[in-house]
Amino acid sequence: MSIRNGVQLITYADRLGDGNIESLTSLLQGPLNGLFTGVHVLPFYYPYDGEDAGFDPIDHTSVDERLGDWDNIKKLGESVDIMADLIVNHMSGQSEAFKDVLKKGRESDYWPLFLTKEDVFKGSDQALIDEQIAKVFRPRPTPFFSDYEVGAETDSPETVPFWTTFTSNQIDIDVESQLGKDYLSSILQSFTESNVDLIRLDAAGYAIKRIGTNCFMLEETFEFIEELSTRARSMGMQCLVEIHSHYQTQIDIAARCDSVYDFALPPLVLHTLFTKDASALAHWLSISPRNCFTVLDTHDGIGIVDVGASGDKPGLLNAEAINALVEQIHVNSNGESKKATGAAANNVDLYQVNCTYYDALGKDDFAYLVARAIQFFSPGIPQVYYGGLLAAQNDMELLARTNVGRDINRPYLTSAMVEEAVQKPVVKGLMQLINLRNESQAFNGVFDVSYSNNTLVLTWNKDGDMASLTVDFNNMSATVNTVANGEESTLSVGSLLA
Repeated sequence: MSIRNGVQLITYADRLGDGNIESLTSLLQGPLNGLFTGVHVLPFYYPYDGEDAGFDPIDHTSVDERLGDWDNIKKLGESVDIMADLIVNHMSGQSEAFKDVLKKGRESDYWPLFLTKEDVFKGSDQALIDEQIAKVFRPRPTPFFSDYEVGAETDSPETVPFWTTFTSNQIDIDVESQLGKDYLSSILQSFTESNVDLIRLDAAGYAIKRIGTNCFMLEETFEFIEELSTRARSMGMQCLVEIHSHYQTQIDIAARCDSVYDFALPPLVLHTLFTKDASALAHWLSISPRNCFTVLDTHDGIGIVDVGASGDKPGLLNAEAINALVEQIHVNSNGESKKATGAAANNVDLYQVNCTYYDALGKDDFAYLVARAIQFFSPGIPQVYYGGLLAAQNDMELLARTNVGRDINRPYLTSAMVEEAVQKPVVKGLMQLINLRNESQAFNGVFDVSYSNNTLVLTWNKDGDMASLTVDFNNMSATVNTVANGEESTLSVGSLLA
């Protein structure tokens, strides 16, 4: 099935509306009616409110009954394309399968499902293991292995170190085992029966481990993703690979899969608006993958690694520019982002700044709409995070309550709050830009980017229809020009706030 080329929404089922999928559906048929061609519903499995906000499923094949059921997902999918997360790398330590391993140890039928340290480093002495582990790409500042006492109900209980790439409660799966393959297939089956069109492969880059490597996006990982994508396509679904890495890695992955994220875009747009220099952005848009999904904000922080250097490979921005970018976010947010980033809060991700995109731009309505216009005119299918849709500000109260850095950008917005927020001029302006992106046939055509005299021009052409965005950084103006069915029109982005 082909995914519609329009703007999609990213949201939690419990944080937009009144706490469930049915309420979310009502919003999309009410104040948000017609805005989105697709919805990425963040993990709705049991439990949706685990240690990692649903990314540590106990049962990946069941909808948490507090949110609804598969029929609710199926109904939502009747009007929009549905994206769902396939958490490829791990499952919860509270899952029935892992609890069986804790009881029965190696005698458990589920023993081959989970990846142990021994599986990868079997026969190696500790010195070699330590040397090899130092090479492994580390996404979070936590240990790679967690010791568990297994075989409690057997005559030979033992302590076994399991791979836990993310947290000690997220036990890595051996995706190459038959049990691992069957487990992933069971999730795909649940998806295809419930109108899921697009699968976001979460943490897929870490799925394959090999001794002597960095255990990230290996050739075997590419092959695994290709195999999983082929299975999904045979069931009528497409895959989106979620990888934070050097920009060249994204280009390489894009050549071998259905689609990737353009994670370089969010920091590059900020850098452009902060410095009034679009050269780095224009360069990226000239080489970026076309089979991508674009975001400015997500449920995670603003990624920095995606524009940085990797070893001897230069990044899209140098270290000085990245440091200036991060500091400007802290300044624009009045230091709020600093309280939510790094050691200041309980953060599980490296190289991310936790802040709403609206606050990162200093709550500047015009700059925010220019940022969204750039996103919508960049190659790819645009996604708008629910907080970003409503120009939400940093949720310092939630951050103080949980001390989880990313919660600064994970607000709970009731239906009443949505009704109120859509009346804000900046939100009304954003909704107009969304409608423009959805309605112009030009975005199904050929893309061109040019940058000269400090003016960025992004243009799309399709069978006589045209849409172009011109951002003049000399006087900070932004204009949209369109041609549809022979009729020309011009729109000043600033006028959207009038």
